[in-house]
Amino acid sequence: MKVSENSVVTLDFTVTNTNGDILDSTEGKQPLEYLHGTGYLVAGLEVVLNDKVVGEDFDVTLSPEQAYGERDDGLVQSVPGELFDGMEVAEGDTFVAETDDGHRPVTIVEVAEEYVKVDGNHPLAGMTLTFKGVVREVREATEEELAHGHVHGEDGHDDHDHDHDHSGGCCGHKH
Repeated sequence: MKVSENSVVTLDFTVTNTNGDILDSTEGKQPLEYLHGTGYLVAGLEVVLNDKVVGEDFDVTLSPEQAYGERDDGLVQSVPGELFDGMEVAEGDTFVAETDDGHRPVTIVEVAEEYVKVDGNHPLAGMTLTFKGVVREVREATEEELAHGHVHGEDGHDDHDHDHDHSGGCCGHKH
């Protein structure tokens, strides 16, 4: 079976920046399993994976536009510290904020006495990235997976507790 829209795909991968630094990898972890065609991966990588078969390698360098987009300075904002309602926060912490546009992952970039500066850009925005890996498995999605828009584990339950946190990781998980 080939990778196609609404197929469940299992990948091993490594993502590097232009300096060759590894930014994310499945090495030593569970492979990534996702529902193809749902926007789980960055658009440029989904295009490259279309029609691949089990055992087939991929090696692609994506511009920021094909990956996580360019950085948007408008997504860096200082917000009143009182919005954190006594929570202890530190630079580098990430969380999901409720915004006018819905839920958005943000990273804390500065903590001051009166404000907290947050960055709503994806941590890999503005970067040229190289994705290398291999397709490990391709199968048809179940009706339930298609209805929910994501992969369920082998036991049929939602399988969101992967070894990877793709909310801010390389593959663009958008839950």
